[in-house]
Amino acid sequence: MTDGPALAIKIDNINQALPHVGLTSADVVYVKQVEYGLTRLLAVYSSSLPPKIGPVRSARISDLELLAQYGPVAFAYSGANGGVVSAINSSPLRSVSHDSSGVGYWRERGRSAPHNLFGDPVQLLGRRPDAPVTRDVGFRFGPLPAGGRPATRVVASYPDASIALAYDPGTGRWLYSLNGRADQTPTEGQAGGTTVIVQYVDVRPSEYGRGAANTPYTATVGSGGAVVLRDGQAFDVTWQRPSPDAPTQYLFNGVDMPLAAGQVWVVLIDKNRPASVT
Repeated sequence: MTDGPALAIKIDNINQALPHVGLTSADVVYVKQVEYGLTRLLAVYSSSLPPKIGPVRSARISDLELLAQYGPVAFAYSGANGGVVSAINSSPLRSVSHDSSGVGYWRERGRSAPHNLFGDPVQLLGRRPDAPVTRDVGFRFGPLPAGGRPATRVVASYPDASIALAYDPGTGRWLYSLNGRADQTPTEGQAGGTTVIVQYVDVRPSEYGRGAANTPYTATVGSGGAVVLRDGQAFDVTWQRPSPDAPTQYLFNGVDMPLAAGQVWVVLIDKNRPASVT
């Protein structure tokens, strides 16, 4: 992350949404569960702004808790439950939603709705020049520590989605696939980060929706276990975040776990659904 303004944007993450555009420029990419056992991405941009990002989709109530550690950053999304919209508008976040204004958004030809909405991050940030720099969110970067174990692939299984990141020694990146399909464009290559954090959290029903259509609430305040993957190795760590305004610490043997320089992926998954690391 840099000392410039930051944009957080919700991104579609089902088969019809691939390939993602602009994802390789994000500083941080979060994976979260939504309705029907599917997933959605929340990407944060500060260091580099690509020409376009998408497909853009709707917000969820737990986005507010997750983003609170970043401060009042610009938040781009399209659609949300009325109660969620009210909560966003009354929060410190600077909303730059598609619903409030079409400035910075367009529908891409060659893709079917609703998986065809894209955003220009420069225009979106321009809508809220009061979006400040981000705060310290707890990431620490540094050399590879001792004490890891060899790892080449991690698979996180949600009720109706499979997230895989496989280590590429040539680039030092963990390359992303959704349901067995590589997320890749001709110009950007395959999506993926230099560090992957599988963070085990409480995923519980929210007050929005019923049955399979209920919106899961992904709790990112609290503490628990996690696995950090970098440089072809895996480290069992703990995480802690005592309040929404506090950063998330990832601790290995009692000290901050150093991450590899570059893009960070944080896979938020139910603590009762452990990921497979091979």
